[in-house]
Amino acid sequence: MKTSLTLCVLLLALACAEAQLPLVERLRERIAERRATADSTAAKPVEMSYGRDPLQKLDYWRPTAAGSPLVVFVHGGGWKRGDKNNATGIEKSGHYLAQGYGFASINYRLVPAATVEQQAQDVASALAFLIRQSGLLGFDASRVVLMGHSAGAHLSALVGTDMQYLKKAELGAKSLRGVIPLDGACYDVPRQIAEGGDFMQGTYIEAFGSEKERQLALSPTHHAAAPNAPAFLILHVQRVDGTAQSKALGEALSKAGTAAEVRGFEGRGLQGHAEINRRLGDPAYPATPVVDEWLKKVFAK
Repeated sequence: MKTSLTLCVLLLALACAEAQLPLVERLRERIAERRATADSTAAKPVEMSYGRDPLQKLDYWRPTAAGSPLVVFVHGGGWKRGDKNNATGIEKSGHYLAQGYGFASINYRLVPAATVEQQAQDVASALAFLIRQSGLLGFDASRVVLMGHSAGAHLSALVGTDMQYLKKAELGAKSLRGVIPLDGACYDVPRQIAEGGDFMQGTYIEAFGSEKERQLALSPTHHAAAPNAPAFLILHVQRVDGTAQSKALGEALSKAGTAAEVRGFEGRGLQGHAEINRRLGDPAYPATPVVDEWLKKVFAK
């Protein structure tokens, strides 16, 4: 009797302890379960090379129906790090496939081994590679949107405003339906270097150099006069520099007659900056339905 009572007490204590697991631990378990479910159900990408360099590769998720639109994603990482495999967030590929689109995530050569100019050309070259093979890959070459986060937002916006990169890849402004930059803060490079503080100063100088002429040449805001990609959806969280840079790019594009929407979302600092990339595609994240509606609109034209 005494042994049974002791066992019951121990079992009750264990149950209570489990019920009071720290919130962080329980959240980690839920995230792991969700990731495992997503990994087991999501379609697997095919890796392809669009150039000779080991980093000139992309992952491609084929749409479920032939002739579907395509969303192409460019990762961030301060122009010197990041990868197509870990920078898309766990939601994007599955979500956009479920929306009826194809999805691609590209790598590009990194600073300091490559220049930002070469990175922008890599983005354009990856687009051209995909578009040339659209029939085999099962998407509509006339309905392509370019999306990027952080440094990838800058590169996407640069390719969408400075036509030299698309032109060199034998494409043009109308090769894209639009561009979605996610929380970039370097659309006006000289302004960001002057006002952005010390935190990223070394990264900016490493990427863009100290000569103002080159900094301007790599600034999407300074290329916003037409021609541009036909439409932009510029998203930002509540970072002072990201907000100011996003609004200035939107204003410059609108002034040039390019359709441009600027939308802000909750989130501060590096945590908010990472969250907009990590959670985009999650139906519960506020930016997801905004992007979904915009994509439907630009792909319907």
